[in-house]
Amino acid sequence: MTQQFKGPVMTRRGQVEEGSTTDQRLLDSRGPADWVHTDPWRVLRIQSEFVEGFGALAELGPAIGVFGSARTKVDHPFYAIAETVGRRLAEEGFAVITGGGPGAMEAANKGSSEAGGISVGLGIELPFEAGLNQWVDKGINFRYFFTRKTMFVKYSQGFVVLPGGLGTFDELFEALTLVQTQKVTSFPVVLLGTAYWQGLVDWLRDTVLAEGKINADDLDMFTVTDDVELAVKLMVDARQGRVETPTPERPE
Repeated sequence: MTQQFKGPVMTRRGQVEEGSTTDQRLLDSRGPADWVHTDPWRVLRIQSEFVEGFGALAELGPAIGVFGSARTKVDHPFYAIAETVGRRLAEEGFAVITGGGPGAMEAANKGSSEAGGISVGLGIELPFEAGLNQWVDKGINFRYFFTRKTMFVKYSQGFVVLPGGLGTFDELFEALTLVQTQKVTSFPVVLLGTAYWQGLVDWLRDTVLAEGKINADDLDMFTVTDDVELAVKLMVDARQGRVETPTPERPE
């Protein structure tokens, strides 16, 4: 029976590939460079992103993830709110972790940096965004969303979520799903901006909960408020172990 070993992989019969060995292909500089785009090579890139991320953030200390839209303009009220969030978190001894982009992320990084805090940006390779904002003091750029998300969840003790779009929703529901399924230790999630988030909360309660797609206590995994000081207090309280799960403040 014809068989072939390629590292830990064994093939037989019709799966055996004719041609050169792995070492030969590695040491031979001739031929196309398509190999750098193959899945095995991508695994090494993914591994390197985890190693770089863990190495850069391992000694970060207590940190809060701040999510929000890259499209928030400098003169928009929520830019100032995000800046205040970053500053207040820094004053309470938290590092601030954002996606490193413009808009609300830039504002939170700015507030943190100007207050003497550790301002972190976890960037992502996108065709329509150009690098990390100027207020990021420690930045990492990622190719893959899932490695970037791992860094957010691993190194953040809570999340403050400002108005945003699909990227913000993705990050929000990722965090809530991990808490719901007990993949992570429960942490506070605060949605800032009752007017913006109320429609989502109503839909979750009146449609998703009403149809039995979630449990009633799933709505207790987050707090909706306009009060920055309350948002910061929930983060401080969670750090000090005084609360386990914040009780949502439901606007009228």
